[in-house]
Amino acid sequence: MSPPLIFDRALMRRRLSRAAQSSPAEFLIAHAADDLAQRLVPILRSFPLAIELGGVTVHGARALMGSAKVETVFRLAASPPSWRCGFLSAVADEEVLPLGDASVDLVVSLLSLQAVNDLPGALAQIKRALRPDGLFIACLLGAETLTELRQSLAEAEAELSAGVSPRVAPFADARELGALMQRVGFALPVTDVEKLTVRYGDAFALMRDLRAMGMTNPLVERARTPLRRATLFRAAQIYAERFADRDGRLRATFDLVWLSGWAPHASQQRPLRPGSAKTRLADALGVDEIKTGEKAKP
Repeated sequence: MSPPLIFDRALMRRRLSRAAQSSPAEFLIAHAADDLAQRLVPILRSFPLAIELGGVTVHGARALMGSAKVETVFRLAASPPSWRCGFLSAVADEEVLPLGDASVDLVVSLLSLQAVNDLPGALAQIKRALRPDGLFIACLLGAETLTELRQSLAEAEAELSAGVSPRVAPFADARELGALMQRVGFALPVTDVEKLTVRYGDAFALMRDLRAMGMTNPLVERARTPLRRATLFRAAQIYAERFADRDGRLRATFDLVWLSGWAPHASQQRPLRPGSAKTRLADALGVDEIKTGEKAKP
């Protein structure tokens, strides 16, 4: 069964290409790339071949090139390849990866996988492409991303239009993503969330940044007519009324969900079998053991 079509991938590629050719807003991807570089530091192994599944900029690939643990970087991205960045690059879609089985040592994706229609399928392809004990690291936008904008647009449309259209893409919950990593079969999966708050002078400045990141509404079920001017200005007014700090600047939330997992290998740590423990937890804690059905003594 084919996955449901939530995102218009062709439209997204056009918007990413347009953003790359103009002046892309880079603060979010730059922040994620800096974090990626720090996450590679404590890993006690090297990666002969690393793949970056890129977005609108090359920050992720540059972070990999700056790591002493990575030898060769190859970037796969929706935008045309650039041969002037110090690494090889090719056009590719995250939903159909041109990677052979067990062919790479590290796969990294920054702020792109949240907009694939078949995320389980994409993760399964990544796991299959990793050599045993290969590593996958990704940063995705999480559930609370742009919650302020979503609420403001929905209320403005409800007030001034016949109905509400989806204007902001849905983003996955961190717990669901962690469960998905386990279901796909990654070993030692880890999920953590950073809530990043960016402040703007007004809602229109946020919208300009989203356009400059190629992140405007990519939904297949989006309204094909643009928002009326009155609705747009009412949304900006609601945003300012509800989500302004004392100095008048507006908050915009970005949930950065980090995922990591390893391709299974015999050398990796594994959980013990149930019942195989040789030391009781009560002894380790220095307390009396309470058996099933017993009540604690007063």
